[in-house]
Amino acid sequence: MTATVAELAAALGLEADGDLTVVVGRPAAPEQAGPGDLAVAMERRYARALEGCRAEAAILWPGADFRALGFRAALFAPRPRLALAGLTARFDSPDLPEPGIHPMTDIHPQAEIGPDAAIGPFVQIGRGARIGPRARIAAGCSIGAGAVIGADALLHPGVRIGARVRIGDRFIAQPNAVIGADGFSFVTPERGAVEEARAGRTVTARSDVHLRIASIGAVSIGDDVEIGAGSCIDRGTIADTEIGAGTKIDNLVQIGHNVRIGRSCLICGQAGVAGSSRLGDRVVLGGKVGVADHVTIGDDVLVAAGSGVASNIPGPGVVMGAPAIARDRAAELIVLMRRLPELFRRVEALQKQVSNSGSSG
Repeated sequence: MTATVAELAAALGLEADGDLTVVVGRPAAPEQAGPGDLAVAMERRYARALEGCRAEAAILWPGADFRALGFRAALFAPRPRLALAGLTARFDSPDLPEPGIHPMTDIHPQAEIGPDAAIGPFVQIGRGARIGPRARIAAGCSIGAGAVIGADALLHPGVRIGARVRIGDRFIAQPNAVIGADGFSFVTPERGAVEEARAGRTVTARSDVHLRIASIGAVSIGDDVEIGAGSCIDRGTIADTEIGAGTKIDNLVQIGHNVRIGRSCLICGQAGVAGSSRLGDRVVLGGKVGVADHVTIGDDVLVAAGSGVASNIPGPGVVMGAPAIARDRAAELIVLMRRLPELFRRVEALQKQVSNSGSSG
């Protein structure tokens, strides 16, 4: 795939200067860019990396002197990440299954496959499942009975969609994502240690038996949702686990049973949301954030990486720490904790002075 600088500027909505007929074949890091590439250095701090760059065109920060840097043409990106989204979409060439249905599939006769679908080998689709038009389902995926997937879905290899799961349009699932696994829900025949701890009692219970609470709900996912590689979303116990439209979930994320996640949320890698918790719209969970069960997080809350959410958090706001508290308060506590060693030394010195003064008197 190639494009002129003029074509890229029009497609990305960016200003450009120089010889706009220069043709580029792919974006590349400055140190790796060749004559037919577009060097990517959209911030001034990357200027040194441009020294000796062999590319003829680049995408740079506003005001950069592209000719002095040795380029014939340049695009200028006031918002680098926004420009990067358009640039990578333009040159993206994912490895997709060939159009049509591969002969080595197992598709139930009562399943419905929309027009223009592309289904790779070793895909299994259960009874009554409905696959929307233009779906792209790569090798080794399985889709359970009664599941519904909207238009323009992209399932990478090894994705598992459970029975009765409902998914909107333009869904993307990275390799080995699991949608609709059983929830992790058990109960002891007699009142157990967890119940005693929740009630604030001394824990005395002992039980070697854990009875499974079946997950007879499903998962409901809105439009434009993306699920990362190896992530898992559990089915609800009775009602569905819900993921709102536009939400993006990173790799290796666990979403427990009965969780409800709002619209346009971002959940980063290794985060975990325990059962029956609620996340509002536009919530951001940084990497390795843990959310306890039955917790509510309001709209527009950002939880910093590594934090632990143990109680309700109203929105909007930024929280951090374990347990997560308001960012300003958490930063204040960090400063105070760093001062504790010096404070202890001073207290110890004062104690010695008092002790010495008492003994001399």
